[in-house]
Amino acid sequence: SGAEGSTRDLMHWVSAAIALPAIAFAAQPFFRNAIAALSARRLDMDVPISTAILLALGVSVWETMHSGAHAFFDAALMLTFFLLVGRYLAHLTRASARSAAAELAALEVRLAQRIGADGSLEAVPLDALRPGDLVAVAPGGRVPVDGTIVEGSSEIDPSMLTGETMPAAVGPGAAVSAGMMNLSGPIRVRAEALGDDTLLKQIARLVETAERSRSRYASLADRASQFYSHTVNLLAVAALLGWGLATQDWRLAINIAAAVLIITCPCALGLAVPAVLTAASGRLFRQGILLKDGEAFERLARVNAVIFDKTGTLTTGRPVLTNAAELPDGALAAAAALAAGSTHPLAQAISRAAAEAGLRIAPVADLREHPGLGSEGRRGETRLRLGRAEWVGAATPVDRTAAWLRIGDAAPVCLTFEDELRPEAAETIRRLRARGLSVSLLSGDAEGPVRAMAGAVGIDQWVARATPAEKVAHLQSMQAAGLRVLMVGDGLNDAAALAAANVSISPSSAVDASRSAADLIVLGDRIDRVVDALALAVVARRRILENFVLAFLYNVVTVPIAFAGFVTPLIAAISMSASSIVVALNAMRLGRTP
Repeated sequence: SGAEGSTRDLMHWVSAAIALPAIAFAAQPFFRNAIAALSARRLDMDVPISTAILLALGVSVWETMHSGAHAFFDAALMLTFFLLVGRYLAHLTRASARSAAAELAALEVRLAQRIGADGSLEAVPLDALRPGDLVAVAPGGRVPVDGTIVEGSSEIDPSMLTGETMPAAVGPGAAVSAGMMNLSGPIRVRAEALGDDTLLKQIARLVETAERSRSRYASLADRASQFYSHTVNLLAVAALLGWGLATQDWRLAINIAAAVLIITCPCALGLAVPAVLTAASGRLFRQGILLKDGEAFERLARVNAVIFDKTGTLTTGRPVLTNAAELPDGALAAAAALAAGSTHPLAQAISRAAAEAGLRIAPVADLREHPGLGSEGRRGETRLRLGRAEWVGAATPVDRTAAWLRIGDAAPVCLTFEDELRPEAAETIRRLRARGLSVSLLSGDAEGPVRAMAGAVGIDQWVARATPAEKVAHLQSMQAAGLRVLMVGDGLNDAAALAAANVSISPSSAVDASRSAADLIVLGDRIDRVVDALALAVVARRRILENFVLAFLYNVVTVPIAFAGFVTPLIAAISMSASSIVVALNAMRLGRTP
């Protein structure tokens, strides 16, 4: 700026040598997106961006070749730089994990152990199986088909269906589904549903459908760009035609049209959303929340209903012994001796209760664990058993999670358990309701535990025994009624509902499929972070709207100046920088720890 004659021309050529290769490389994302948009006969923000960059370069090269006074090389470079910063910030808040459907596919067994007519085992691919075939499932393996157990007793992980982490005892006649984990004993299963007909595949299809429907959400930036791209193009055409027809100096008209495109090109708008989401993401992480999807954070600000899963979400997923103080003398110590070394969740709960009571546990002789039944041993001539009611000899099983202890010929003693409620669960529900949100509980567990849990935390609306498909249907009925739903869950049976919700949150302890389906991950074990995320999302949306207003006011001031022909390359560069810095500073306010 200020140079004249040959010095000015030399500096313009030096600027061209720097700008042309730099922009040819750095602006490729905008050029590719603009070509794709025009090929699809639509306009997005990349069309006026690419037009502004190319026109600025073209005009600058022409002016340089003809010793013109002004060239826009620096403005084109700054335009590209600030827009790339915006794209990079947006990339930082975009999810990189696999889809939940892909995580579900990882649960499929590739080979099954088919049992031949002579009892021999043959490893075969799943597509070689037929309904009626017998397959063997070893302890620690996943069931490859939907079917019925014909031989063997064991415990399986039912979380895929019910979300409950407590192992379920199974034996001949019990139904099992593909993907379930066989925990303790060998079983033989008669195949009934294979391949795409299994429950696992049905859940995967639910997830895929939900993920596709969510992708139709239009973010604030998308809606702004649709309006902005048309407006910018019209302004540039109006400047070109207006000045060209009025002065018949088309070189001047092209220069002014280029100035209008550059001055109105959405640097500030391109930073408006990414800068806020990046600041919000940093603050969320400091609060123990990982933001996977920036658009989801926009949706979170508008939710008016929250659905919680029970096990692992409002509870810790870890059973606790509830009647230790009511047990006869010596019963807890005997039960702890039988539970020693077992990996069963109820056995571990007994061991924890004995340790908390400070009991000294004397080992038992001949300790054996029977898969699906319980453990037994002896002290002297006295036989001890701990396990299922019918195995121990209890006449009346209870309608809650329980284990039974029998010492010799004495009457069996019942040990009752319940899932441990998170200490902050009730306060979390109270805070959500104080914000005017509808809160409900949706669980695959039985009616009794779900009703008790809802009462304990202050939830009036609850649904029990919900399958994955029923969870999605319930959620969609709420959405059809006009509610914008946040789903909070952790189980495999929650994956489809998490994907179908307007926005979803999972704890970091959730299964892979649920973490992939969720938009935000709570790091740690405090569910009250959900309220913190909601509060910050509302503030973030306000900052985004403020940035849009700032970008709009910038254009209100600068467009008339550009139209009047008063914008030089220096003015364009300074104004773009100033607007981008103001937007970034406004976004940074969100990152401050309150």
